[in-house]
Amino acid sequence: MKTVAIIVSSDSGYWGEREDLSGPVIKDIVEKNGYTVVSSIILPDERDVLSNEMVHIADEECADLLLTTGGTGFSKRDCMPEATMDVIERSVPGIPEAMRAYSMQFTKRAMLSRAAAGIRKNTLILNLPGSPKAVRECLEYVIDELSHGIEILTGDAFNCAR
Repeated sequence: MKTVAIIVSSDSGYWGEREDLSGPVIKDIVEKNGYTVVSSIILPDERDVLSNEMVHIADEECADLLLTTGGTGFSKRDCMPEATMDVIERSVPGIPEAMRAYSMQFTKRAMLSRAAAGIRKNTLILNLPGSPKAVRECLEYVIDELSHGIEILTGDAFNCAR
């Protein structure tokens, strides 16, 4: 059973001023792809708060996959990629590169995404965009390959040959 944790980075969502729509999209997609959601939390756009939660999830082996949404843009408060880079042990740049390339088919603004990805312990961490539409496009595009990467990471598969 593959497990996933979700972190939503949103000041307005955290303070109850805006309903989170991206977290439920993530939950829907991962559950349809055989994952069990073990946690979902909305946190403010605070680098230390976000990185501390990521460390907890990875170090306590709470989830195989940690998906974040929000905080990847140009706003002064957007800090999810920095929080992610603070905690990962190994970078996995190909996943966000692939998401940006795919998203460019729909909007040239995809080039503005600062999303990051990496591995901490046995957890793959991936930043997704903040909009529900972009979350759906990006996650549906990479979900199959994420699954294989997690199988390699957790020792359930032993090579990348097809």
